[in-house]
Amino acid sequence: MNSAGIVALGVLAGATIFLGLPIGRLKNRSIRLRATLNAITVGILLFLLWDVLTHAIEPLEAALTTASTDGTAGASFAVLAVIFFAALAVGLLGLVGYDHWMTRRADKAQTTRNPPAGSAAQPVSEIGSAHPGLLRLHEPASRLAFLVAVGIGLHNFAEGLAIGQSAAGGQISLAVVLVVGFGLHNATEGFGITAPLAGDPHRPSWLQLLTLGVIGGGPTFVGTILGQVFVNEYVSTAFLALAAGSIIYVILQLVGVALKFGEKASLYGGLLAGLFAGFATDFIVAAAGA
Repeated sequence: MNSAGIVALGVLAGATIFLGLPIGRLKNRSIRLRATLNAITVGILLFLLWDVLTHAIEPLEAALTTASTDGTAGASFAVLAVIFFAALAVGLLGLVGYDHWMTRRADKAQTTRNPPAGSAAQPVSEIGSAHPGLLRLHEPASRLAFLVAVGIGLHNFAEGLAIGQSAAGGQISLAVVLVVGFGLHNATEGFGITAPLAGDPHRPSWLQLLTLGVIGGGPTFVGTILGQVFVNEYVSTAFLALAAGSIIYVILQLVGVALKFGEKASLYGGLLAGLFAGFATDFIVAAAGA
């Protein structure tokens, strides 16, 4: 298969993420529906966290096994371990810092628009709140959807690397199976990205949903291109650990939202549905021995 064909596989695998995005424009504001959608997203992300950590740890375990018989391999394990834990910390704490910064900006903008009585209002243009931006990051629901997209995008980059590496190595049947499996994964992930927006008073625009889809699905395409010419277990481990850290942060945020809804039945039922969806799509890849 030529390079154009391999790239087409990456585009196909990443493009399915757009199938789940329209859920973000639902008008239904039922608490039970929103709680269920939120819980399904948690289930999907829990599966992705397991999947990401499983693949991220594989090179470390292999290096550690080799080091037990070959002392010179200990350095490789040490480097991989440092990369893994450092990237995990960056993925988690980086989003903590970013979300805190964005929250402070939003609070400052709100104070400027509605200053306390007797105080002088700062010009709105000075803090940039006059242009909230395409992604509306000043709004909690939109910001959470963006963070979900970032975490999924890091995960999909690693998937793209696998597709590109398999196709470039002549394993076309494996690459096709990976595309089918990852494509199904991405369809459920698109749903997860926009679930926080469903029923929100401010419906997302189609352009906002498109942008979120590119953030979440685009890295599959980029990873496929790089996977054809460059595969490195250190880079792969770093991106998987970054994805794991960001997914942990997003899961905790979504659990907080779920608890506020107070719909226990919807929480546990939706969580199971999300887990089942994740594993079901993974079985397609496993069935081919990939």
